[in-house]
Amino acid sequence: MKNWHLHIAALLAAVTLLCGLPSGAAQASQSDAAVLTVAIKPADGGDLQRHEFSMEELRNLPVAQFDTRTIWTSGEQAFTGVSLAALLAHVGVAEGQSGVVVARAINDYAVEIPVSDATNGGPMVAYERNGASMSVRDKGPLWIVYPYDSDPTYRTEAVYSRSIWQLEEITVGQ
Repeated sequence: MKNWHLHIAALLAAVTLLCGLPSGAAQASQSDAAVLTVAIKPADGGDLQRHEFSMEELRNLPVAQFDTRTIWTSGEQAFTGVSLAALLAHVGVAEGQSGVVVARAINDYAVEIPVSDATNGGPMVAYERNGASMSVRDKGPLWIVYPYDSDPTYRTEAVYSRSIWQLEEITVGQ
């Protein structure tokens, strides 16, 4: 037992392999993993058009930022993300199009948001709060937030109910 440290090192290596802890290459590929799926239901009833976005791809879309208070946090918060309007335009949803966005969270909780809410200066799909990425535990990695302080119409029970966190899927339909 004089080489007990070698036995412990071997045991730790075996546990690491058995647990499947990601290697550096696997961690790098996780940044390419899809964090948001946007599906479009064609008006003619055809197949869903699916668009998958990694965090990097979301960050490459036009950046939206605003500061606002929320009913779930303390004090003013700085949000950064992509506006819902820019995201929908990117996947081919025309400005002024009627319909409903069904936003679904990782726990299968879902809300309906009128497509008409997706306006300039309206809600965003936030990927940062106060300059940092949001963990699942901290309502992330994606959270639909409205600029609640900018307009009293954003401070209603209906709008608060649309502010879904842990977002993973958006489906746009008629």
